[in-house]
Amino acid sequence: MKINNYKKMILSLILGFAVVSTVQAKVELPAFMGDNMVLQQKEKIKFWGSSTFPNGRVKVRTSWNNKSYETQVSAAGQWEVYLETPTYGGPFQITIDDGDRLTLNNILIGEVWFCSGQSNMEMPLAGWGQIKNYQQEINTANFPNIRILQIPKSTSTRPTSNTKVEAGGWNAVTPEHIPEFSATAYFFAREIFEKTGVPVGLIHSSWGGTIIEAWMSAEALSPFEQYSSAINKLQHSDVEAVYKQEMEEWNDLVEQADKGKSDVHSGWLAKQIDVSSWHNIVIPSYYDKELFPGMDGVIYFRKEIKLPDHWIGKNIKLILGTVDDNDISYVNGQFVGQTNGYNQIRKYSISKNINNQSTLSVAVRVFDGAGDGGIYAGSENPRLEGPNGETLSLVGEWKCNVALDLKQLPPMPIQLDGPNRPTVLFNAMVQPFVDFKIKGAIWYQGESNTDYREASYKELLPALIKDWRQQWQTENMPFYFVQLANYKEKLAQPQASTWASLRETQLATLQMPNTGMVVIADIGEAGDIHPKNKQEVGRRLALIALHKLYGKKIPYSGPFLKKWYIKGNEAQLHFDPIGNKLVLQEFNKKSGGFTVAGKDQVFYPAEIKQQGNKLIVSAREVAAPVAIRYGWADNPDLVLYNEAGLPASPFRTDNWNLEK
Repeated sequence: MKINNYKKMILSLILGFAVVSTVQAKVELPAFMGDNMVLQQKEKIKFWGSSTFPNGRVKVRTSWNNKSYETQVSAAGQWEVYLETPTYGGPFQITIDDGDRLTLNNILIGEVWFCSGQSNMEMPLAGWGQIKNYQQEINTANFPNIRILQIPKSTSTRPTSNTKVEAGGWNAVTPEHIPEFSATAYFFAREIFEKTGVPVGLIHSSWGGTIIEAWMSAEALSPFEQYSSAINKLQHSDVEAVYKQEMEEWNDLVEQADKGKSDVHSGWLAKQIDVSSWHNIVIPSYYDKELFPGMDGVIYFRKEIKLPDHWIGKNIKLILGTVDDNDISYVNGQFVGQTNGYNQIRKYSISKNINNQSTLSVAVRVFDGAGDGGIYAGSENPRLEGPNGETLSLVGEWKCNVALDLKQLPPMPIQLDGPNRPTVLFNAMVQPFVDFKIKGAIWYQGESNTDYREASYKELLPALIKDWRQQWQTENMPFYFVQLANYKEKLAQPQASTWASLRETQLATLQMPNTGMVVIADIGEAGDIHPKNKQEVGRRLALIALHKLYGKKIPYSGPFLKKWYIKGNEAQLHFDPIGNKLVLQEFNKKSGGFTVAGKDQVFYPAEIKQQGNKLIVSAREVAAPVAIRYGWADNPDLVLYNEAGLPASPFRTDNWNLEK
């Protein structure tokens, strides 16, 4: 009996060791390699992993050609082989054997696209996105030959080869798996598959609200001196302390340069000062829309209010509503409150000791670090609240004056945490894939670079494209991107526009070979930075690929300006319609997004006449035209299309200072 028990114990141990050995011997692959994946067709594909048998052998067999590939495992347990892929097809199997066999099933050969950018690329069909007709789109999403891979958000201060995947890895497009996936990427793939029958694999790696610099490698950013310090500091052991110190030093510079703080007694928050030379502004509004286009910095606002007699000597309240970004508020020369953050409602108490005369003097110092700034229309309008629930509106004319333009100072320090740091998204969310063969990349980003960064975007976007092509070791790899949509309120008169400026930098990037750009400044939404019509965005992206890569003889872009010249009081513009003919929409032909300026650089809405593929543009206020701009606004009216319904990109013919 004891002998039998002993034998049983030995047998159990042997089986136990066998199980452990099997588990340890199991080959490991990168997280994004697995069942249901898509491999790039007609390529030599690097296929790699690790093994627990250092210096052993790994055999890889592919079912599409019944070919075996064998390689040595390194002393560190790493191995790699190169698989030859045929023209698209499947499903196939891949078997990996290092003494223990692993089989990958349902593999397709087709086209693999890397899909990246910020929130408009991230925007899912359902979830927070809820695109146009999202429920119907989800219900009809049955495409077993379109496969999707979702990469979770992560950052790294140094390049890494490790990454995680969501939803278990690659999945076929079904109503179950598509709702939380990128809508733009899905509609791009759907159009390509329906027109070609080629299986499509989508690797989606994006993060809302991120700047382009975060998606670039350290090598790509090395020519730009403004980022070298930040990249070096990312290696610092206490980046928060470094950033805090730098911000304190920079804020000291702001305080010192603020003309409104020149003297305690004569400062611009004092009880009484001479404002006769100050500007008039209607509140609520953005000052950089009304008076100082594109300016970020410090601006002071003042208003005198005649109070009802029974309010004097009573405790009352000042409600400013919403201020972008930070404010310090005084009443009758006395501090009443301050708030940081553009999304906070300002409500300040005014004691009876301060409210001691018939005229109330309100003074507000506003700091705006980027983008729009001012006392603007939020959920509550500016007002005073007095006794018995009475109110006095502060909506209307105020006085304002600029105390500091941030262009006079060094750039604000870059925060060294979160995703908006140079290189950290490239390191974590791009670098792991650069050894994995892809067809190309689609890119939807730029909104977060429309503040003080739009000028540098002209260099950064081409640098990113060059960088990614070098990283994937694919010269002239297809790179297709989405131009900024129309957004914000429509303005009656031409003004400076950071969104138009960034669109121009995107347009200029088309000079790079094998690039393509989608114009969507006609399908955006004034009140939503995330347009719901992602179907059209994806379709227009796919048109570029269908024309350039799959030989489809179709219009793939809107019209381009070929040449222009002045003839008398008119400008004559000749276009390549990228199709048979130019189409000028009937809507609003007189203003239609075209403006004309003379040498005074003042732009006026234009009248438009069409002659075939030529437009004749003029404005009665401009006797001698010098420059033409089209669609030059945050939210322009686009009227220029080709017969395929694809819009021309906004453009300008001048090279004047864009603050005008």
